[in-house]
Amino acid sequence: MKKVLDTYSSKNDINIKQIVAYKDNILEIEEYKDGFRKDDTMNVMSVTKSVTSLLIGIAIDQGLIKSVDDYVMDYYKETYTPKRGEQTIFKVTIKHLLTMTAPYKGKSEPWTKVCTSDDWTLTTLDVLGGRKGITNEFRYHTLGVQILLGIIRNTSGMNVLDFANEYLFKPLGIEPRSNAGCESKEDQFEYLMNKNDHGKVWFLDPTGMPTAGWGLSLSAYEMAQIGLMVLNNGVYNDTRIISEKWIEMMTKSYVSTDEKFGNQDYGFLWWLPHRTREVIAAIGDGGNIIYVDRKNQIVVAITAHFKPMVFDRVEYIEKNIVEALTER
Repeated sequence: MKKVLDTYSSKNDINIKQIVAYKDNILEIEEYKDGFRKDDTMNVMSVTKSVTSLLIGIAIDQGLIKSVDDYVMDYYKETYTPKRGEQTIFKVTIKHLLTMTAPYKGKSEPWTKVCTSDDWTLTTLDVLGGRKGITNEFRYHTLGVQILLGIIRNTSGMNVLDFANEYLFKPLGIEPRSNAGCESKEDQFEYLMNKNDHGKVWFLDPTGMPTAGWGLSLSAYEMAQIGLMVLNNGVYNDTRIISEKWIEMMTKSYVSTDEKFGNQDYGFLWWLPHRTREVIAAIGDGGNIIYVDRKNQIVVAITAHFKPMVFDRVEYIEKNIVEALTER
């Protein structure tokens, strides 16, 4: 297998733990550092959002959700009562949440309020909407993604962790995730900053709901299997896991961002780094990434411990790995 960790470097690559890469569905690169092994995992941060998108696709395939154009509140009639006088919330669709164009009250995300509550999903709904109405403005909101998994909980009648284990992870050969067991603020911080193996876990709120915007721990090998499934339009090992229609919808461009977000386009919780569908990526803080290059039939997965201001992971992959795999 090709070696890449020592052939290209930047000031931001020192936090990398694992690299796994496939070309034409063949494993070409598998490297680990700092004592990490194949089965060890990291909190892959916002890569979790892209997994949430896949779960929504599965729910739509199963008929649990009719359409991304459905109003969010149609799925919370029995479990949530909007604040008195709130009107905008009734106009928010699932698609608004998937494309980060949903409106929210306040200028910043209410992390303390949500993360100390008994039910993160219902508490997040308290900030959805607002007086400005539907503006379709791109507003990256990690907590808001939680509302999507609440829809799966309400329609499936299943614990969402069980839903993910049964319908996504199991078919991909990924071991079931369990509760990360974080109960205090200190536990949450330790989970976020841990530079060692996290185990086969997902951060859950007090109701047992997985965090939808961050907190899933995966290995690079496991992320690569997700990438292969996406590359192959929802099929993995000759088994269809997600419809081709969803993969196509998920990886279209719906929003074009500015320099703050790397001048990338945004699909359904997946990034389009070059504003085309030829390359799509699930990107998390610290440089955790699932990179899918359709043109060259390449999948790259990288795990890394949390390190602020890591912005060059796509560049790292394209200069160091894609070039190495296409020099033939």
